[in-house]
Amino acid sequence: MNLDRARELIEVQLQFTSGYNRNSVRMILAEVQKIHGQSAVDQIIRELGLERKFELWPGSDFSGLR
Repeated sequence: MNLDRARELIEVQLQFTSGYNRNSVRMILAEVQKIHGQSAVDQIIRELGLERKFELWPGSDFSGLR
């Protein structure tokens, strides 16, 4: 998955605030981490304000999600 597509998918999830959407975002970030590394994940978290919306923090490891 490229980074632009990941951003698009996360932006759709940001329109909602349930726990299911948070988990969806975590799964997307896990895929980004696998392909592009932690710095790309941290950048997306900051750009899209995921700290505030879903309490996801830069430096979090999503590699355990499958």
